[in-house]
Amino acid sequence: MQSRLSPLLRTLHPPLAGDAMAARAVSRALPTLSLPHSSSHLTLFRSSFRLCLPHASSDSSVFGRRINSVRCESCSFSPRGFGKVFADQRGYRKVRRRPAKNREKELELDVKICIEEQLPDDPEILDIAELLRLNVPMAMKLAFDGLKDSEYKTRESAIEDVGRYENVELSVLLCNDKFIRKLNKDWRDEDHATDVLSMSQHIPELKHPILMLGDIVISVETAARQAEERGHTLLDEIRILMVHGLLHLLGFDHEISEEAESEMEKEEELLLKSLGWKGKGLIQSAYDAEASGNNHVQNPDDRKKEGSLRFYKPKFSYIFCDMDGTLLNSKSQVTSTTAKAVREAVSRGVKMIIATGKTRPAVIKALKMVNLAGKDGIVSEFSPGVFSQGLLVYGRQGREIFRRNLEPDVCSEACSYSLEHKVPLIAFSEDRCLTLFDDPLVDLLHTLYHEPKAEIMPSVERLVDGVDIQKLLFLDTAEGVATTLRPYWSEATRDRASVVQAQPDMLEIVPSGTSKGSGVRMLLDHLGITAKEVMAIGDGENDVEMLELVSLGIALSNGSEKAKAVANAIGVSNDEDGVADAIYRYAF
Repeated sequence: MQSRLSPLLRTLHPPLAGDAMAARAVSRALPTLSLPHSSSHLTLFRSSFRLCLPHASSDSSVFGRRINSVRCESCSFSPRGFGKVFADQRGYRKVRRRPAKNREKELELDVKICIEEQLPDDPEILDIAELLRLNVPMAMKLAFDGLKDSEYKTRESAIEDVGRYENVELSVLLCNDKFIRKLNKDWRDEDHATDVLSMSQHIPELKHPILMLGDIVISVETAARQAEERGHTLLDEIRILMVHGLLHLLGFDHEISEEAESEMEKEEELLLKSLGWKGKGLIQSAYDAEASGNNHVQNPDDRKKEGSLRFYKPKFSYIFCDMDGTLLNSKSQVTSTTAKAVREAVSRGVKMIIATGKTRPAVIKALKMVNLAGKDGIVSEFSPGVFSQGLLVYGRQGREIFRRNLEPDVCSEACSYSLEHKVPLIAFSEDRCLTLFDDPLVDLLHTLYHEPKAEIMPSVERLVDGVDIQKLLFLDTAEGVATTLRPYWSEATRDRASVVQAQPDMLEIVPSGTSKGSGVRMLLDHLGITAKEVMAIGDGENDVEMLELVSLGIALSNGSEKAKAVANAIGVSNDEDGVADAIYRYAF
């Protein structure tokens, strides 16, 4: 049997002159379309019909992808008594096949319910797809019955006697905003997501035993937002959008006049009421949203919306994230917005690992304030992580896999310099902080930066002897660090140690040949992770190697010029929820 392939199962090309196929869309925020009626006819491909490929074929594609870019279930449906229903596999799970009853030839409704490949296997969406296999044919039957008994003044009459066809074909595709936005841009030249698109395949001049209604494309991401705003379930909203799209395919068009809008609105209400489905029709809902001020302006930005990650597959398995100047804002806090984005990413299967100059206790303390520490958080004593500039690395179950200490003579020299010049110095020994005298800057390291409270040692010898020191931290003004401390200690340490800065007013002395980046590389090897699986976010000079190492390195705009120079992308600042923005913009 000959049949044209659905446009959704073919490579899409730019619209051609003389197009004859309608592509209609409805914005969730506006009661009428901005697409002029005179330009609403678009042809998806030149030829009038094609041979229908076998189910096993994989030659077609959506936006250049192969046919498996959508997961479809097809059901044939006999309207009389809703008696004949069967289904077969189209790529995403097995379904039960019900034996067909022996009946005289009836009009069959061939409905394909498809899920675009970038939409994850969300249980709610899969359940909705199953229900649509029954819901869509029911709506089609009632809509067809309405065509027989009513005289419409504005409906395009290209589809009249449905009974003269042997079969009616319709596909419904569930997708996310990114997918429908591309369709909307390609076919309507509107670069934003919408809730539903209808694409007609019917050509009245083609005498064919099959009525090919076309395709209804629904963004479940937009549908979920509208469902929340309108106080009903996602299934309710998808049913409303499907009914609206179906009526468009049957010739209703609220764009052409107020009378046409009123006629289509009444038909939406009648269908929903007859089917016993909740909610108002889409036209009335759009008016209600406009009246209540909920007609949100569409944003063409690529950034995903808060709460929308469930509709996308993650691009990366891991996110390595710095703390100071990155996850923490200038007040050394994790905002609720950032914490929510982190939890949302983790709930979608992304593992977040901290890579920082801070000690592990300091990180746990800071993240505990927003419930991101502990068993269900992203850091604990039993989770992997890179701490103290890569000098302490913890692997599976939080077990130490690497430790590197400073040479004692370097520690002694630095402590003597601190006493002589009265420049506060902190020695980091695993989970302890040691110092030689009290100072407001030393207290600030504990109260603001969450580090363990420094223990004051009575002498240089008592501080250095008997403990392993991983790094030293001088505290001064940004000017003092840049003009005095850094030049002096870069020369004084020579090949014995290295100096590094994470903050302008701090200078760290660490063992030579070590870095946060080397710690990250070591942890990747330990966990069996490739760099292609990782996105990293940082801001400081000490993040450069990490940002260069991973597949996508993002430096926040508040960061150092060295970090921004090597990053793949520059994010917004840490005071603008830079980590949250990076997650919503790049991770999915």
